[in-house]
Amino acid sequence: MKRIKALLRFPPNRAGKPITYHLVKDYDLRINILHAEVAANRVGVLVMDVEGQEEAIDGATRFVRDEGVEFHIVESAVSWDRDRCIDCGACTAVCPSGALSLDQKDWSLVFTPADCFVCESCLKACPMRAIAPAIGGTPAS
Repeated sequence: MKRIKALLRFPPNRAGKPITYHLVKDYDLRINILHAEVAANRVGVLVMDVEGQEEAIDGATRFVRDEGVEFHIVESAVSWDRDRCIDCGACTAVCPSGALSLDQKDWSLVFTPADCFVCESCLKACPMRAIAPAIGGTPAS
């Protein structure tokens, strides 16, 4: 059993495709949608945890690409520059997953990438621009 965090980027003409339905039904994958912004005639983004047999995940990535949708394995949600950060905590107020929090002992910022939904709300909240978007992860082979 393998578990990955994936980012799918839908071109405007592909937003209506039932991609996650096929991933579950045809590839027997367990999908947990973490963040989604998909609408007709717009570029869409879907971030999800994917769990299943390695061969099934490989087949699913080929299926997604064949459908004209980008599939990236997310290895780092956002990048955080510790030297720029002033530990103000503004990002923690907008982080829906709790990936950004303040240490209760010294009030320093703590970032847990594995918990990040890649919603990027923290980017706008950071007054020091210490948080930057991920490069998009690794394109699935």
